[in-house]
Amino acid sequence: MFYEVIPEGKTEELTYSFDGSLLPGQIVTVPIGKRVVPGVILKKVAQPEFKTKTILKVLYSKPLPQHLMEVVRFVHDYYLVPSGQTLSLILPRGIEKKRRKTEQMFGKINKDKMVTKSPLIRLNTAQKNALEGLQKAPEATKLLYGVTGSGKTNIYLKMAENALKRHLSTIVLVPEIALTSQLVQVFEEVFGERVVLIHSGQTEIERHLIFERVLATEEPLIILGPRSALFAPVSNLGLIIIDEEHEGTYYQENAPKYSAIRVASLMAKTTGASLILGSATPTVEDYYLASRQGAVIALTKKAKTAAVQPEVKIIDFKKRENFGKNKYFSNSLLSAISNNLEKGRQTLIFHNRRGSAPLTICESCGEELLCPNCYLPLTLHADNYVLHCHTCGFSEPVPSSCPKCGAPGLIHKGFGTKLLESELKKLFPRAKVRRFDGDNKKGEGLEAVYSEVRDGEIDILVGTQTLAKGLDLPKLSTVGIVQADAGLSLPDYMAEERTFQLLTQVIGRVGRGHLEEAEVFIQTFRPEHPVLKFAANEDYLGFYNYMIDRRRKAKFPPFRFVAKLTITMKTEAIVLRKVRELVTVLSRDSGLMVSPPQPAFHERTSRGYTWQIVIRAKSRKTLLEVCSNIDKNFRVSLDPPGLL
Repeated sequence: MFYEVIPEGKTEELTYSFDGSLLPGQIVTVPIGKRVVPGVILKKVAQPEFKTKTILKVLYSKPLPQHLMEVVRFVHDYYLVPSGQTLSLILPRGIEKKRRKTEQMFGKINKDKMVTKSPLIRLNTAQKNALEGLQKAPEATKLLYGVTGSGKTNIYLKMAENALKRHLSTIVLVPEIALTSQLVQVFEEVFGERVVLIHSGQTEIERHLIFERVLATEEPLIILGPRSALFAPVSNLGLIIIDEEHEGTYYQENAPKYSAIRVASLMAKTTGASLILGSATPTVEDYYLASRQGAVIALTKKAKTAAVQPEVKIIDFKKRENFGKNKYFSNSLLSAISNNLEKGRQTLIFHNRRGSAPLTICESCGEELLCPNCYLPLTLHADNYVLHCHTCGFSEPVPSSCPKCGAPGLIHKGFGTKLLESELKKLFPRAKVRRFDGDNKKGEGLEAVYSEVRDGEIDILVGTQTLAKGLDLPKLSTVGIVQADAGLSLPDYMAEERTFQLLTQVIGRVGRGHLEEAEVFIQTFRPEHPVLKFAANEDYLGFYNYMIDRRRKAKFPPFRFVAKLTITMKTEAIVLRKVRELVTVLSRDSGLMVSPPQPAFHERTSRGYTWQIVIRAKSRKTLLEVCSNIDKNFRVSLDPPGLL
C-alpha cells in the first residue's frame, strides 16, 4: 500500500510504501536521504509511477487526533508555513528514540486521585452570571473581559469541571512558565492527577513521555502550560482556556510562526469545543470582533468584597521638585516605601528595562559602544562590570578607555532594574530587596522563591514584566512605576496598546482585598498622555474607544490585515535597490496599501542590512496571494488579527 507522509522539517509531502494498513495521523519513521526522520501519515494514495521508499517503523498504533491534523493544514494555509515545519510544534523532539519509562517521569495515572473535589469551586453572584453568559453565548470563541481581581480563575475551574463531567479534556494556556506554578497549585487542589503540566523547561525525555501518556490515555485530562501545551494530543477536547489572552507570548516569532489564539480558535471549531479568552485588557482586535459577534462576557466587580480601589498618583518627571535628592524615585514614593517597611508591608518597583545603564558613551568623542553582532547599544551590568547585549547575548568587560579615540572618559546613561536595586539597597539598608527580571540566574527567579515573595519575607520587589502578571501578594501595598512612558514612542502601531496593558496589569497587583490601603505611583515625562490616564483610572472601555477610533482612521487591524516583508543583504545599496523594486511592483495592486520602505528596528546586524515594507489589505486572501509570489529573498511575517 502507498501513503502520503508529512516528514518533520520538510517543505513538502512525500509518498512511501508500507506492507500494511495505516490510518491518517499515525506517527511513523521514514528515510530522507541517509537520515531517518519522524513523520505523520496524511492519507492513503494510489501507486505512483515513480519508485518509492518504504516506511521504516510505526511508532504508535493510535493516530494523532483529527484536530491536530487540521492544525497542520491550517498553519500551512494561514501562515504560509510548510506542513513539515508545523509538525515540530506537535511531535516532541526525539520521538523516534526509545525511552525507559519510570513512574516518576512517566506520571502513572491513579484514578482515585483524579476525582474532582467540587466543593472547592465557589462562585459569587457576578461569577455565576458570567459563567451562565459564557455557556449561552452562541459563538465557539468567547471573550471573558474580567477586571483584575475579579476571580476569572474560579470560572476557569468551574468550566473545566463541567467539561470533565462530560468526559472531555481541557487545555489551559498561560503566557509563560513563571505563571504556571500558581495556577498548577490551584488546579491540582481541585483535579488531582488529571492535571498535566507541559512547558519548554522540561527535558526532552520528560516531554516525550508526557506526550505518550496524553496520546495513550482515554481519561479526560487538564493540560496546563504556555503556548506549546496547545498541541497536546488529547483525543476528547472539550474546552480551551487562554488566560491573559492579550500577551504577545501567544504569538511565536520564530519559524514556524503562528498565533496560539488563532490556532486555538480553529481547534475549537474543528472539535466543537469552547474557546475562552480571558483578560482584563483584551487586545483591541479581539474585543472589537467578539463584541460584533455578541461574544463578550464582562466581569466588572472584584471577587473579594474587601478589595479596594488603589489610589493612583501620576508624578511629572520634568518637575524636579517632585524628586528631591534622588533622581529615580519621587519623594512621595520614597515616603510610601518607608511607611511600608514600618508596617511590614511590601513595595513593588516596576521598570521595563534590565541592567544598570542602557547606554555607554565616550565623554570625549561621543562614540557609543555597540554590540559587534547587532550594532545595538550595549547595556552596563554594574554588579559584574560587563557590557551585555540583550538581543544576541554578546558580553565583554567594560573597557578602560574609548575603543575609538583612546580617551578614558566613558560614561553610562539611563537606568535599568539592576541600578534601581542598588539604589534601593543604599536608601533602605535594612530592607530585604530582590530583583526579578530576565537576568536572574537559575534558582534565583520568581518561581524559585515564590513562597518567600508571597509570605512577605522580601520587603521590596524590583523587576520587569515578570512581576506585572498574575501575582496575588497578600502583603503588597504599594506599586511604583519608575518610567511609565518608556514604551509609548516605539515605531509600532501597537505601542500604546502594549503600554496600557502593561500598566493596567502592574496597577492590578494591589487593591486585591488583602489590605485596606493600596497606592500606585506613576512616574512619567508625559503626564497628560491619554493612555496613562486611562490606565490610572483602570478604564479599559475608554481606552478601547480611543484606540479603535485611531485604528479606523489609520487603517490598521482590525480594519485591515497586515503583512511585514523584510529583506537582509550584505550592503545597504543592494538592500535599498531590492526594496524599491518590490515597492514599485506592489504599488500597482490597487487592493494593497504599501508603506514606503523603512530600515528595520534592528537595521544593521552581522548578517548585513535589514529593511522592511509593511503592506495592508482588506482581505487576508489578498495578502496571502501577494506573499506567495514575492522574491524568495524576502521573509514574510503575517500579523494574525481576527477571530476565526
